[in-house]
Amino acid sequence: MAAISAAETGAKTILIEKGGKLGTKLAISGGGRCNVTNKLPQEEVIRHIPGNGKFLYSAFSIFNNYDIIDYFENMGVALKEEDNGRMFPVSNSAKSVVDTLINRMNELKVDVHLHTPVKTIKYGTHTHTVILQDDSRLKTKSVVIAVGGKSVPHTGSTGDGYPWAKKAGHTITELYPTEVALTSNEPFIKKKILQGLSLRGIALSVLNKNNKPIITHHMDMVFTHFGISGPAVLRCSQFVVKELMKDREEVCMCLDVLPDISHDNLANKINKLCTEQPKRTVKNVLKGLIPERLLAFIFDETDIHDQTKAAHISKDNIQKIVEHIKSFTFTVNGSLPIEKAFVTGGGVATEEIVPSTMQSKLTNRLFFSGEILNIHGYTGGYNITSALVTGRLAGINAAYESFV
Repeated sequence: MAAISAAETGAKTILIEKGGKLGTKLAISGGGRCNVTNKLPQEEVIRHIPGNGKFLYSAFSIFNNYDIIDYFENMGVALKEEDNGRMFPVSNSAKSVVDTLINRMNELKVDVHLHTPVKTIKYGTHTHTVILQDDSRLKTKSVVIAVGGKSVPHTGSTGDGYPWAKKAGHTITELYPTEVALTSNEPFIKKKILQGLSLRGIALSVLNKNNKPIITHHMDMVFTHFGISGPAVLRCSQFVVKELMKDREEVCMCLDVLPDISHDNLANKINKLCTEQPKRTVKNVLKGLIPERLLAFIFDETDIHDQTKAAHISKDNIQKIVEHIKSFTFTVNGSLPIEKAFVTGGGVATEEIVPSTMQSKLTNRLFFSGEILNIHGYTGGYNITSALVTGRLAGINAAYESFV
């Protein structure tokens, strides 16, 4: 996007790529379908970018998520809206998005250099020099660093850009994984009792050290052999990681399996079911309320015999079942490494970047875009939106500066 925008503005543009092909990360995004942006109102989109999303207000006033939709549709990529405002190509193929961008670069005669790793950048008063791995040099008026973070390294994002930013005087805030699966040492995880169990429409909360919720997400989740994963977990993960960065050894999470029914109403419902079917076992009476494996686990945890007749279950035991369904608390102690995360948290400090142009405040004609910046959002088209918006501004303004 930065290269296209610079070339559209009239600058002679070179795109340097260390890999063998362009758009590798874009091609695998959205499960290979490429969630290009999100159609929620601008305010909501920024709210879904909890890592410095407010920095994007200026950028969004120039080029926003609706402009991204128009941009692709004007280039012939028909888009469709799915749940929660996610926008995908009608083709269901990320390749159609990548190919369209590459074709546009070809039309604009962007000079693309594949298999061309950069060693370093030498910043000057009037020109910058990009020094390649083979020690050859490229002199240029403006540079846009758009090399991603450290997550999904097989796509080429291996943190190369951080030393180049530091060399220009920039602060790199602490890097950490976000949108990542979480690990746990709980006995039921170690014993793999719930491994593979998926739960739909749950509410998952991250608790602070005073056991108060920091954030709650209503989505799906899955128990794994190492801990927990799934959409709700990915969204909660950055809050867990940040708590662990405060020297906490573990963080409590609270799971509400049936968030649409209150604690008291659930207790009344179970009581009514047991009263209406006194001769059946509690296990059979509660079948269908929650997944059977979870029900068996709750019986084990509360020492309730699953063959107990409904007529004989005590109010105390009903409360225990309700507690486990509505507020099952467990601890997590970490996450998978940053390389396994979908998104990198941290990066080039946004305070050092001009928000309306993406230019460095410390080095003239140096621009940043995408995940190298300390901006991160939830999955759902928000990170790609941030990358495309910052890329657009960086490219246009890098071109303007090169004319001066």
